[in-house]
Amino acid sequence: MQDLNLLIIFARVVEAGSFAEAARRMDISRAAVSKAVAKLEKDLSTRLLLRSTRHLSLTETGIALSEHVARILAEAEHAEQAINNLHAEPRGTLKVSVPSSFGTRHVATALPCFLDRYPKIKVDLTITDRPGDLIEEGYDVQIRVTNEPDPNLVARKIAPVRRILCATPQYFQQRGIPKTPEDLVNHNCLDCALSAEQSYWRFTGPEGKIKVPVSGTLRINDNDALAQAALHGLGIALLPTYTIGMELQKGRLHAALPEYLSVEHHIYACYLPSRHLPKKISSFINFLSEHVGVMPYWDQSLKST
Repeated sequence: MQDLNLLIIFARVVEAGSFAEAARRMDISRAAVSKAVAKLEKDLSTRLLLRSTRHLSLTETGIALSEHVARILAEAEHAEQAINNLHAEPRGTLKVSVPSSFGTRHVATALPCFLDRYPKIKVDLTITDRPGDLIEEGYDVQIRVTNEPDPNLVARKIAPVRRILCATPQYFQQRGIPKTPEDLVNHNCLDCALSAEQSYWRFTGPEGKIKVPVSGTLRINDNDALAQAALHGLGIALLPTYTIGMELQKGRLHAALPEYLSVEHHIYACYLPSRHLPKKISSFINFLSEHVGVMPYWDQSLKST
């Protein structure tokens, strides 16, 4: 194993093209540079540089060594940058895209705490249900609700999306509480769907995965609007708990068939692959994961359901 200082001096000589220029850049004497290269050649028992009065050239061995040393120095610089990033205070503008319901309820409300913790970060938040392109639109992070994150992105799982049957206490008093998913045939099922085809609700329960047909008087393509319809006692809905968690905790909605929770998607924080992830991105994702918790705070009511 060669002295790394000798290798570094050799690499600087190659970069500078002369002993004198390398010495000037490193702020050491020309004699020290010459002595270091001579010692390296002696230790390796080979000539690395061909010297003339006008210029230096590399021998075949010198070319091979310089390529390896260049990679070593690059790795060392990356390591130093990574360490500096660990200790550097996060800063800069963070551009984030979030889906409407989750973003409004759980990201936007958490930002004051995040910005208080990291005062040198500015957040540019876009609330949209349209999945955009991170590169074209310049997002640092996208929060996505999906079961198949883009394989070209790094996707960190934040929380499961649990969907649960719910209705108002008054609705259940009038129509009864379903005992099995098949009982939904006797209920006004408020559906969140984008097509006019027959709707099916899917569950995973004690018997495994099941699918039951549902029908009702209202179909809406937005979970927040559907939750409002359920809160007005119109029927029973299958909604993500991050949308109606607070209503369940306050008793404005009651859950039915909790053993048949539907988990088809997860919430992911997605970002472009990077050798050294900017501190502002890692800080935001770590904060959001910590804020949500191992058992998401909006699911706390399910423990006693």
